[in-house]
Amino acid sequence: MSIDTTNIPEQIIALKRRIHEQCPNITEHFRELETILAEEIDSIESASKRGESVIPEIAFSDIIANQVDDTTIKSVKRRGAVVVRNVFTKEQVSLWYEELERYLETNGYFEQDDPELDHYFSDLKTDRTQICAVYWSKPQVEARQSPNLAQTRSFLNRLWNYQENGTQYFDPDRECTYVDRVRMRQPGDTSLGLSPHIDGGSIERWLGDNYQQVYRSLFSSNWKSYNPFNGAFRPEVEGIDSPAVCRAFRTWQGWTALTKQGPGDGTLQLIPTTLSIDYVMLRPFQEDVPEDMLCGAVEGRAQAITDEWHSLLLRGLVSIPKVNPGDTVWWHPDVVHAVEHEHQGSNVSSVLYIGSAPKCDRNVRYLERQTQPFLEGRSAPDFAPEDYEIAYKNRASLEDLTELGRRQMGFNKAS
Repeated sequence: MSIDTTNIPEQIIALKRRIHEQCPNITEHFRELETILAEEIDSIESASKRGESVIPEIAFSDIIANQVDDTTIKSVKRRGAVVVRNVFTKEQVSLWYEELERYLETNGYFEQDDPELDHYFSDLKTDRTQICAVYWSKPQVEARQSPNLAQTRSFLNRLWNYQENGTQYFDPDRECTYVDRVRMRQPGDTSLGLSPHIDGGSIERWLGDNYQQVYRSLFSSNWKSYNPFNGAFRPEVEGIDSPAVCRAFRTWQGWTALTKQGPGDGTLQLIPTTLSIDYVMLRPFQEDVPEDMLCGAVEGRAQAITDEWHSLLLRGLVSIPKVNPGDTVWWHPDVVHAVEHEHQGSNVSSVLYIGSAPKCDRNVRYLERQTQPFLEGRSAPDFAPEDYEIAYKNRASLEDLTELGRRQMGFNKAS
């Protein structure tokens, strides 16, 4: 662990003094960034008022046909988010949804106490969730090992700089399955809302050795050279251990829609600009911030985005566009996201949480922690050990994995 958790305020003070010495123009850089970001936020707000979405959309068929144009790719990188349509057929997803409901009901999931929201988000405005702590239902396993999803993730991973000068940071075409849960949000629910945040830790972005390498250009004379899609050092960043901190390296966070949903249905919200992380990282070095503070960064928590420190950013918070069963939604791990406070729709809003964790040493090590929980039906290693599925009937087993699924889960290490 490269992060010393003792005397954090003293470390913050030392960090700020060092950064100000190496980058004496940091205030001017921040003002320049603010001007550029304000224009970006204005464009997001204007589109939202017109009922338009700035989040780019790609048809899965265009990925297969290699017909995604450069303008769209540029938009995805600018926004740090994308909706990929029709990765799965509606018929397939309908069958998965029905089977998942049977799995939960026949095994009495809803008759037990609901799991509490991870303490990782304990500083965010929320109550008890409607996220089902199941990991090994057959629909989840089938979706994760789908060739269609593999092709989608390979396309998205290749938007990153994944190798340079003979060094490969990760393999964009090989996936390490990072197992997550299911959302089954009921109409009228007000318990699942999450206020704006960024996953991947908080104070470690400034204090962690490898995270400092990731963001080093932001604190140089040429802050505009920062590339959020540069994979260098990303797979080696370390977080402070706490519940629900992702110990894998994800190029994209994401989910697959099992039901139709959109704005007002208690769905995902984003601040769709990759400039947001520039703002978050530079904000603590401004004169109005106490010397020992990192603007909402708290040890062992997600990075909160607050009105006190990030009011400009919050103006750009928008809900994702309407999605249909079989569509997938993806966002860069440094993009600010939230969940609508209330599900005002009339139908269950359900998704499978499936992101992208390409093959690298860090993710291979994570698979080694995940294989035994799969075989035994225990909770995935990054989550609270409720272990509900140990005795569940019709749970997925090794026999349900395809050859691709076995590779992605780490059972075929030589292939």
